[in-house]
Amino acid sequence: MDKNTIIGFVLMIAVVIGFSWFTQPSAEEIAAQQRYNDSIAAVEAAQALEIAAWQEQADAQAQAAMANIEVDSLTADSLRKAEMFALYGAFATVAEGEEQIIKLENNVVALEFSSRGGYLRKATLKDYKNYTGEDTTNVVLFENNDNRYGFIFKTGARVIDTQSLYFTPTATDSTVDMTLNLAGGAMWNVRYTLPQDSYRVQMDVTQNGMEKVIPQNIVNLDMYWDLKMPRQEKGRMFEQANSALYYKHVGDDVDKLAEKGNKDKYVRTSLKWIGYKDQFFTSAFIAKDNFNEAFLVSEDLEKDPKYLKKFHSETLIDYASSNPYVGSFSIFLGPNDYKLFRSYDKGLDKEERLDLDRVIPLGWPLFRWINTLIIINVFDFLSKFCGNYGLIIFLLTVFIKLILFPFTYKSYKSQARMRVIQPQMQALNEKYPNPEDAMKKQNAMMELYSKAGVNPMGGCLPMLLQMPILVAMFSFFPSSIELRGESFLWAKDLSSYDAIVEWDTYIPLISSTFGNHISLFCLLMTITNILYTKVTMDQSGQNTMPGMKWMMYLMPLMFLFFFNNYAAGLSYYYFLSLLITIIQTWAFRKFVDEKKVLAEMEANAKKPRKKSGFMARLEEAQRQQEALLREQRKQQAKHNGKGRQ
Repeated sequence: MDKNTIIGFVLMIAVVIGFSWFTQPSAEEIAAQQRYNDSIAAVEAAQALEIAAWQEQADAQAQAAMANIEVDSLTADSLRKAEMFALYGAFATVAEGEEQIIKLENNVVALEFSSRGGYLRKATLKDYKNYTGEDTTNVVLFENNDNRYGFIFKTGARVIDTQSLYFTPTATDSTVDMTLNLAGGAMWNVRYTLPQDSYRVQMDVTQNGMEKVIPQNIVNLDMYWDLKMPRQEKGRMFEQANSALYYKHVGDDVDKLAEKGNKDKYVRTSLKWIGYKDQFFTSAFIAKDNFNEAFLVSEDLEKDPKYLKKFHSETLIDYASSNPYVGSFSIFLGPNDYKLFRSYDKGLDKEERLDLDRVIPLGWPLFRWINTLIIINVFDFLSKFCGNYGLIIFLLTVFIKLILFPFTYKSYKSQARMRVIQPQMQALNEKYPNPEDAMKKQNAMMELYSKAGVNPMGGCLPMLLQMPILVAMFSFFPSSIELRGESFLWAKDLSSYDAIVEWDTYIPLISSTFGNHISLFCLLMTITNILYTKVTMDQSGQNTMPGMKWMMYLMPLMFLFFFNNYAAGLSYYYFLSLLITIIQTWAFRKFVDEKKVLAEMEANAKKPRKKSGFMARLEEAQRQQEALLREQRKQQAKHNGKGRQ
């Protein structure tokens, strides 16, 4: 063995010895560990003595039975107790029982609690109806085993789920206490409190003497929540696409698992709440002291006719078996109402806000801003004076059109100017037919625009202003809880499609995209859109290539396929918007004299015009581009001349 090898071995041994010395526990840590071991040993010794006593009694009874001595009911009960104690330990006294159902309700929700598991087993919303075929009943967010949540106790070798235990219920008008009375005087209690006119149930968990049951080194308590989300709406396709698992990071944004497909995610940061949301309703657990981390799962149930999705959450909360306080939670069970959600954050700092309104998909930031600051407020204002939501949508459409009217009129005047100078533009096209004269033609057209006072982009301004509103409406109507169940004309529910024709036969591609129905408002919107396309092309005054014409007419037909499953309120709004635009265009043509427009332009052309900074920069850019083209042609000519030589 050479010198370097010996030095290497010595250094390795020194590192191991040094690491062992630096990482050895302190005297306080050794004493704490010893106390913990002693407490565990004492608990296990007591349990062993109790099991031994029961086992001894069971053996005596068995020997008596072998000696033809009758075994009474006490013997069977003792055997059963020994068996349950071996399985559940200190929880054996509450491992058997009879399930009791306790009801609690206020003006908006009716709840049912089960003593088996001490959990909320059914939640009914009194003000909302569930659409199932021709029958309508109150919305039931979940019932029976659709909703399950609980805590996991870890006591040595045993893992106890509160769902398998029987609680002792105690109820008053507004509270329900679910209590576990354990061996040795230990107690675990869950209190539910339901305020009047509230969709939030307060859940407070307390304990006493649990250090006799749960080791004191346990610093986290496992909590889980499972929910199978039932269908509530007529259109399954759209409802499933708008159902998802949401969660709020403490002091940060709201996030979600993707709506489509089976998804799971492990979140290592602290969470404020976890929510299971469908198109119009949400169930959410809100922690007072946060969830430390979470494993979240979302599973599609596409083949189940009754359910949409299956959600699962596993999380941790801070825990100390000697602390009487375990945790406080608020369970939200209600509608996706923007105003309601915002009321929960009133007066709170930004870091403390729940931001439950983020479960409502109101579009990207710009479109969400339009919806929350303008559309929702106008919609709510109109609803105070009118109870017919079809009429409210009409008034909302007229309101938006009135705001945009000055820009629309200015756009039409710009388009009229473009039409009256068409002969001059055609003359320029004939004057500069060659591609190499493109820059000259462009300069001549810009000069024509300048003299005539025409802005070629003027007609785009109303579209640029209206487009964000149209996109905002695309998010607003399918998410508006106010429209749910509201009828107008033939539409029974403005939040769903208004079918005039339906069929049951599955048609490949058609059924999965278009659906097994035809929506009348969507059909009317499509027809109006085709008419609007024709009016627009006629108004432009330009000859359009035949292929482009068919493309323009194909777009409205594509919208028919796209919007057929959407809310009737959305199609109704687009139909009204297009119809009013067509009426405006007809009125402008009737009252705007294009001969006068031409006369004004000719008069303006004679006046000296000061070029705007934009036009000056544009012309300078054109001159530079033209000079660059001339230089390129010159270089190309030299290159061609050398090639011929």
